[in-house]
Amino acid sequence: MRAIDLSHITWRKSTYSNPDGGACIEVSDDLPALVPVRDSKAPHGPALLFDASAWSSFVTAVKGGQLPGA
Repeated sequence: MRAIDLSHITWRKSTYSNPDGGACIEVSDDLPALVPVRDSKAPHGPALLFDASAWSSFVTAVKGGQLPGA
């Protein structure tokens, strides 16, 4: 697997993140085929990379309440 340089992308806080700043994730829309996701409290830490279609399916399931509650 090759490394992907994420130093040039723009991050934004997910609208599904906790509004008080406690449980936040950041995502980037800069890569057409991938969606990088990271912990906003650790911006220099690792990022998870999701296939854009898989991320879209996940977001649809969250919006539709199709995932079990925590």
